[in-house]
Amino acid sequence: QVQLVESGGGLVQAGGSLRLSCAASGVIFSINVMGWYRQAPGKQRELVATIGSMGSTNYADSVKGRFTISRDNAKKMVYLQMNSLKPEDTAVYYCNRNPPYVRAGLDYWGQGTQVTVSS
Repeated sequence: QVQLVESGGGLVQAGGSLRLSCAASGVIFSINVMGWYRQAPGKQRELVATIGSMGSTNYADSVKGRFTISRDNAKKMVYLQMNSLKPEDTAVYYCNRNPPYVRAGLDYWGQGTQVTVSS
């Protein structure tokens, strides 16, 4: 069954950088569009970046030019390089397929990784 494990979050000052990693298992990974999502306190989860099976990428306007998504199909890994971080980037970050994987009839989400950007 699908399992997603995110890591790499932390506390960073505004203007700093972080690199998030996501390990996928139990899925056919290489053919899927993968994405990074985030959910800030009191807000809905939003999709911030996607990467296709062949490497095509898309970004939300709020992160364009600052974040870079990448993947390693052989290792079933997805990465998010985040530069020039802003306090408004503070959120729990999740990786998932776009659309999300389903497990037991429900959208499956990993535990996420907390990113906190101080001003």
